[in-house]
Amino acid sequence: MSRRLSAFTRIALAIVPAVALVAACSAGSTPEPGAGASFVLKVTDPGNSGPLAVAKRDGTFDAALKPLGARVEWVTTTPGFSSMLKLFNTRELDVSGAAFSPVVGALSKDVGVKIVAVADPAGQDQSGIVVTPESGVRSVADLVGKRVAVNPAGKGEYIVLKALAAAGIPADKVTRVPLQQKDAASAFATGKVEGWASFLVPYQEAKAAGAVEIVTEKQIGSKDNTVVVFRTEVLDQRPDVAAKYLEVLQGLTAKQKANPADFENVFEKTGPRALTGDRLADAVRVGGEVTVPRLPRESDAADLADVVTTFADNGVIKNRITANDIFYDLKAKLNPEQLAALNGGAGR
Repeated sequence: MSRRLSAFTRIALAIVPAVALVAACSAGSTPEPGAGASFVLKVTDPGNSGPLAVAKRDGTFDAALKPLGARVEWVTTTPGFSSMLKLFNTRELDVSGAAFSPVVGALSKDVGVKIVAVADPAGQDQSGIVVTPESGVRSVADLVGKRVAVNPAGKGEYIVLKALAAAGIPADKVTRVPLQQKDAASAFATGKVEGWASFLVPYQEAKAAGAVEIVTEKQIGSKDNTVVVFRTEVLDQRPDVAAKYLEVLQGLTAKQKANPADFENVFEKTGPRALTGDRLADAVRVGGEVTVPRLPRESDAADLADVVTTFADNGVIKNRITANDIFYDLKAKLNPEQLAALNGGAGR
């Protein structure tokens, strides 16, 4: 086995234990000022970086939600929103970051979630299509006749379809292999697929291990913006909790943009979860480019429509979902003070 293939294999094997390690390493240090709260908001566990990691370390959400009789519970998940749909359906998860594409896919499967906030595009070089060095693929055109792993009805599938369309290649000329990130990492490492449309940590891990990047999300004109998604039942029952969560997230994201280094290696400075060298420098750069999530605007409907059209035209979904189907009108549930806090947070 080559050194490169060994490196890819380590990625595949590391994804699952790394997720489990998040909870094991940091749960004991999390403050619990709202431990007696009657309402529990179940949030995706953040790992070792980002606004949620800082919030978990400092107990920021619990402190803010305590006056509302609420607290957070951190839920271990696998990478990619589309892999979490079962958790939303079984009420084991209430809120997560995502993108338009997997939420469109979720609604096509009758998963009860809605988007409450959208962030303007940033960090779009953190996702794209990578190929194995041995594949000989060096451009999107070279993907014809090849197999590419994608998370189905999610960002990976959207990226591949957009990249092929931009290159003038019919979608049926490339085999899209439906795999979530964990399984895709294994398939990529063992040569079962030549390409992988990936994002965030798995994408960066693959590149660091020697995978060849042939196109990024930015280069294909992606409209698959970052969003904040809640389980619809929670929004209907506790819009005040959702609004406070979003307000706190806005403040944390603004702080990350101003001081991005403070949001990396939050729990561990060394070890498998810690970033060093070029990868740390790149993460700090991306952190300084983040945009603060805000309530949806009319302009977001056009970006959403691009994702819906891409999926519908290629048979990924049957129903052409609209903005009314996917955006939750949170502001209609808020009093003037709550709404002013959110609008002010978006302008930070």
